[in-house]
Amino acid sequence: MEFPKIHFQKAHFLISAPDIRHLDKHLPVESGIEVAFAGRSNAGKSSALNRLTRQKSLARTSKTPGRTQLINVFEVEEGKRLIDLPGYGFAKVPLEMKLKWQKSLGEYLQERESLKGLVVLMDVRHPFKDLDQQLIFWAIDANIPVLALLTKADKLKQGARKATLLKMREEAKNFEGDVQVELFSSLKGLGVDVLERKIAQWYGEHDLLEVEQETVVSPIQENDEN
Repeated sequence: MEFPKIHFQKAHFLISAPDIRHLDKHLPVESGIEVAFAGRSNAGKSSALNRLTRQKSLARTSKTPGRTQLINVFEVEEGKRLIDLPGYGFAKVPLEMKLKWQKSLGEYLQERESLKGLVVLMDVRHPFKDLDQQLIFWAIDANIPVLALLTKADKLKQGARKATLLKMREEAKNFEGDVQVELFSSLKGLGVDVLERKIAQWYGEHDLLEVEQETVVSPIQENDEN
């Protein structure tokens, strides 16, 4: 099924929040649909968001991994948002801060009702580390579909890229959930079209569901009025 084209270049910063409680206060859970980006602090998450939106600095990039310490929200269209979650696993920050980030990630994935898709970014040379797997299992438990992007794919030769992709797709079957694995390179643009289509699909499926629910509810409301 073809879904309407999403103009990702229109994305703009909306709000930052330290945790889900602050997010719920400013953006009620029943409002709109969110697709979240998550990954280790050196996985190229900010670069992927910037490439997707054709903007050089929508998501802040840094040579020091772990600078994203808040839940950052970007609005693409009214009610359609991209969420930049705190990086994990690499940043040279106190253990207390790492645990706080991890708790924030878990709460968002398991409790945020407007979340309808998760993009997990992993360096193609170091995929499916323990924290990556924990993140994906959290999403599966919450019935959230996952697109796992193997980033920095340009660092490997074509044969090695293909072999890694096939191997990771086999490993992904162990999650026993909706997990799609693809290659990605912010530098070369590899996989950007796949990312666009997947997010457009998640947005579109949500819109269709809302229409179907309205269709079911409307006759009942008419009877009540009569």
